[in-house]
Amino acid sequence: LHMGKTMKEDLTVVAKYIKQLYPPEFNVFSIYAELYHNYFASQAKKNAESHLEDKDIYLLLSWVHNFYPKEMRKDHALAMELDKVKLGSLLPSSLSKELEKKYLDSEEVTVKNSLSRCLDKEIQRWKEDKEPEKLNGHFQSELLGIFVIQSIYSGQKRAEDISKAVGEELSRRLLKELPAFLRSYRDAFEDFKEKCKKHRYYKPILIANINNCWNFR
Repeated sequence: LHMGKTMKEDLTVVAKYIKQLYPPEFNVFSIYAELYHNYFASQAKKNAESHLEDKDIYLLLSWVHNFYPKEMRKDHALAMELDKVKLGSLLPSSLSKELEKKYLDSEEVTVKNSLSRCLDKEIQRWKEDKEPEKLNGHFQSELLGIFVIQSIYSGQKRAEDISKAVGEELSRRLLKELPAFLRSYRDAFEDFKEKCKKHRYYKPILIANINNCWNFR
């Protein structure tokens, strides 16, 4: 953040006040921009090659795909000048792809584990001597129906915020996880239907789960 702010503010000063103090053939703005970019890129590469936590990988990819090219370099005071310089990306393509794979692998596991924990909690609730919650007057599982959909949607949204390509790849992966989760849900529900017919709230639990199907569709 400090480097980005410094680069943006300094290049704005160069564009507004310093550039015109030199002959055009000196390409003063280009020289400043390239030096700042090369230093910024070297620090990004150094960070990318070190051990990063998942949140750090996400932040670095956000800089590479969003903050740097869209917010800094498209700033109204700099865009016209920077378009002439052709600075390139903060990271080499191969390193960026490597980080994207790490992020996607991690996010896929995170969502998968989240869905699994959610189902375990739901199964546990079926076993309790407790009537299911009502939403808009109908029996429904807020935990299962809403939480599962939100987990998948928020995972997709985070990935799309990095780049469209990363978002599409995570969506493709999660669309494989959802049917696997639904099969596990169906099997657990069938097991409950067979073994828990004497449950005090057997019928409301059945209704709640049938109502969940609409949300999943």
